[in-house]
Amino acid sequence: APKPAVETGVKVTDIDVGRSVTADKTIAEKTDSFRPADTFYVSVKTDGSGPSATLTARWTYEDGQVVDESRQNITPTGSATVTEFHMSKPDGWPAGGYKVEVLLNGISAGTREFKVT
Repeated sequence: APKPAVETGVKVTDIDVGRSVTADKTIAEKTDSFRPADTFYVSVKTDGSGPSATLTARWTYEDGQVVDESRQNITPTGSATVTEFHMSKPDGWPAGGYKVEVLLNGISAGTREFKVT
């Protein structure tokens, strides 16, 4: 009989967005209002441990268009594993509303909305 899927025991505990990150990948300057030339950073905190987990950051513009999607495989070891994603656009972001959705193993773990003015 096939073995049941292994429960990783990993969960996302915090999602922050901002303009820059510190050495430990947490957000240095939290904001939900960006300028067109800014780099968007999202810092994802996970808790729990498991052999591996996949985090995905899916960035969308206000019309629902996916601007970017990136994945990182993590090997969480206990509390407060921090993973950072970022995205920039050399010719500047269009003004409007944006959203980043964080997925853990393909399942939505939360979204953060922000805007470019």
